[in-house]
Amino acid sequence: MTPTPRILTIAACLGALVLASPAVAQAPVQAPPDDSNVSFDSAFVVKKKTKDGLPEVKAQPLVWPRLDAGAVLCRSEDDLNRLAARRTGQTVNGSIDCKIIRLATPIRIVDRKGPGHTEVATTDPAAGGPGWTDAWLPTKAPTAIATTVRR
Repeated sequence: MTPTPRILTIAACLGALVLASPAVAQAPVQAPPDDSNVSFDSAFVVKKKTKDGLPEVKAQPLVWPRLDAGAVLCRSEDDLNRLAARRTGQTVNGSIDCKIIRLATPIRIVDRKGPGHTEVATTDPAAGGPGWTDAWLPTKAPTAIATTVRR
């Protein structure tokens, strides 16, 4: 083949490609329907590197002073004394107006009358308001290690 027909053949092929490319480029592109199982999200293609070991868990700030779950809050000191007598097995006249705290409740210490008699007031009035408790409430907040819950 001489150089002239070779150039003409190459030019004809390139011309055919140029004429065919707009027809392919103009074809409408349709997205898959929303209910299809095909996902084009690139998050599945690129894997994120994970750190070895346990994830970091930030500690929740603890309120102090507080009544923990299971503590008793009585309306009056007499109710607290009647509850203590009933717990020891003595017969008690009258009803005892006390309730068990279900969640950790922030309080304010009003007065201390010994280790088992503390007058408190809840900071949230809906949590019980003023009352008496036999819970041990130290003057300083316990350390974070002592307050962690192990399961």
